[in-house]
Amino acid sequence: MLFIKRFQVGQDRIKRKLEEVVTRLGSLEVSVASVRRDIAHNKENTATISVRVDRLIERLDRIERRLELS
Repeated sequence: MLFIKRFQVGQDRIKRKLEEVVTRLGSLEVSVASVRRDIAHNKENTATISVRVDRLIERLDRIERRLELS
């Protein structure tokens, strides 16, 4: 009987640790999703800035042509 009781205590300890690990894994999954969302947002911002820079370059080229600087 003593062996069975110790075995059950060990199983309970393992069960608690597993629950802790599952909880922590869930937190990590949420964190990874947040990081992915931040990366996507940064890529969107980079694309927007790239388009704006391209437009500025076009405008600058037109200005240089009109002023006969190039």
